[in-house]
Amino acid sequence: MSMFSRVFGKPKQENNALTTLDKLNETLEMLEKKEKVLLKKAAAEIEKAKDYTKGKNKRAAIQCLKRKRLYEQQIEQLGNFQLRIHDQMIMLEGAKATTETVDALRTGAATMKAMQKAVNIDDVDKTMDEINEQTENMKQIQEALSTPIGAAADFDEDELEAELEELEGAELEEQLLQPATTAPAASVYVPAGRQPARPVPAKQPAPEEDELAALQAEMAL
Repeated sequence: MSMFSRVFGKPKQENNALTTLDKLNETLEMLEKKEKVLLKKAAAEIEKAKDYTKGKNKRAAIQCLKRKRLYEQQIEQLGNFQLRIHDQMIMLEGAKATTETVDALRTGAATMKAMQKAVNIDDVDKTMDEINEQTENMKQIQEALSTPIGAAADFDEDELEAELEELEGAELEEQLLQPATTAPAASVYVPAGRQPARPVPAKQPAPEEDELAALQAEMAL
């Protein structure tokens, strides 16, 4: 049987199982109702037997007890029927769960098989080889781009490192030679009520000096 037939046949099987379970439930309810009716009848026969015993009607009391025995036998038979139905329902539910589990496993296996057919191991190896090749090519391109060219390629890295160390040593020595602190400017004490003298503005040149400077400039031209 193909996977499609199993898949399309699954709902029908589930419907059959559910229909059977419903039928068993209905039968079980019917038996329970009959059992309740028989229990009432048996109880009624007991009451009748008591009444006949009080009335000294022994024969009628014995007939009531016989009918009670018959009802009890039917009650016991109904109990056995209910037990068999319960057993059948448990087995059917277990079989239904087993069938659903097997169908699910079959569907999963078929799906996995289809996926494996779509992915070939040779294709996977080829794809991984292509990825590794592209990764190696990109690594070589990056190394080529990071390699110095032109005049920068002739620089010696060791010489540059030595020159940098000399610069760092000279800077450290210059820092050590500088004074640790700078003396603050001396503050001038100003007595209370007196303001410091204002600075005297610079003397402006006389107009004659300005004219002489302009004449010298013209003569220079």
